[in-house]
Amino acid sequence: MKRREFLRHTAATAAAIGFPMILSPEVLGANRRRGPNDRIQVGFIGLGGRARWILKNEALPGAELVAVADCNLDRIEKAAQQVPGGEKWHKYQHYQDMFEREKLDAVFVETTTHARVLICIHAMQAGLDTYVEKPQSLTLAEGRTLVKAAHKYKRVVQTGSQQRSMPINRHASKLVRDGAIGKVHTVLTCNFAPGRVWKPRDTPDPLPVGMDWDQWCNQTGLRPFYLELMNSWGDFVQFDGGGQSWGVTGWGTHSLDQVQCGLGTDDTGPVEIWPEEPGPQCKLTMRYANGVHLKIAGARRDMEDLGAIFIGDKGKIEILRGDYTSDIPELRKNAPPVTPQGPKESIPHIENFFDCIRTRKLTNACAETGHRATTLCHLVNICRAVQRRLHWDPKKEHFIGDDEANSLLSRPRRKGFELPKI
Repeated sequence: MKRREFLRHTAATAAAIGFPMILSPEVLGANRRRGPNDRIQVGFIGLGGRARWILKNEALPGAELVAVADCNLDRIEKAAQQVPGGEKWHKYQHYQDMFEREKLDAVFVETTTHARVLICIHAMQAGLDTYVEKPQSLTLAEGRTLVKAAHKYKRVVQTGSQQRSMPINRHASKLVRDGAIGKVHTVLTCNFAPGRVWKPRDTPDPLPVGMDWDQWCNQTGLRPFYLELMNSWGDFVQFDGGGQSWGVTGWGTHSLDQVQCGLGTDDTGPVEIWPEEPGPQCKLTMRYANGVHLKIAGARRDMEDLGAIFIGDKGKIEILRGDYTSDIPELRKNAPPVTPQGPKESIPHIENFFDCIRTRKLTNACAETGHRATTLCHLVNICRAVQRRLHWDPKKEHFIGDDEANSLLSRPRRKGFELPKI
């Protein structure tokens, strides 16, 4: 059996018989340890908008992009025409074939949210370090499985929350954690929007030539092809948690990750969440065990809403995307340069990923960190769904005394796309 088939089917088999899947990186031909002067061999999975943005506007310092995979072959060809050097890429419709044939060190998983975790785990099983876009998971349960896989297979993981590597954001976050504004009692973020339920029209669209729609649907039920669904999947709760831009798990992930970073709660989360009003986009409050209240209630302004406002008993710091302000003027002293928004802003984050591939250290947004930030997004969506106060155990990762809310922590997966038991 080819390795592609092995990777595709072993997860379901292992789940059925109740044993964990154990794949040795040596058996699978995993990457060798890279020295400081070795070029890291990289593959990209998913050539949509975010992937093309990175390849056209950012950089892969010390690395070489050698192969790409996308279930839509037309998207690969268009990306290859837009990105310098695209004519040299080895192109695959199925990422499993890329794992089998290429000698890669790492992959960037730039796929839809609903396909992301399974692909990441397959990459780890193949011995590959993984850059995983945010939001890290479609459900909280699969996010925890990804973290377990990173530990089991000893893989370097970087979640695509690039503010974690912006020097000025790191500096401002440390000011908050070190007590520069005193004891923090309140954090305020934008009130990000929920997703919509996908409701198909009567007549599907013709399936494009070169599209593996079965692979695209992944864990969700196989359904007729609609162009709107393929292009706007991030707007719909079956495939994402709230929209690619101003939704909860879209840009909202950046804001809530900034909260976690400033509070120093990368290995935990709030203990309570409640709606402040009825409605699908109701304002909410979360309470952490130390008494800090996170209010998801701010009006949408501009890209500064990808940060958070921290209020302490001595002052306030608003951490923006690539900058910060404070009502204590001296807190701007010795600040790193502002990180301009737009092209090149992710380079420090990608550099950190590649540095950690070489050193085997934790990245700035490791699997656990990314999972905990994404968890806040899932808590927002679940609280809005049930419309009541919820008590959350961040250690056991379940709601206390609420079966309905707990039922929303995971979803049934389509046969053939089950996650392996880790």
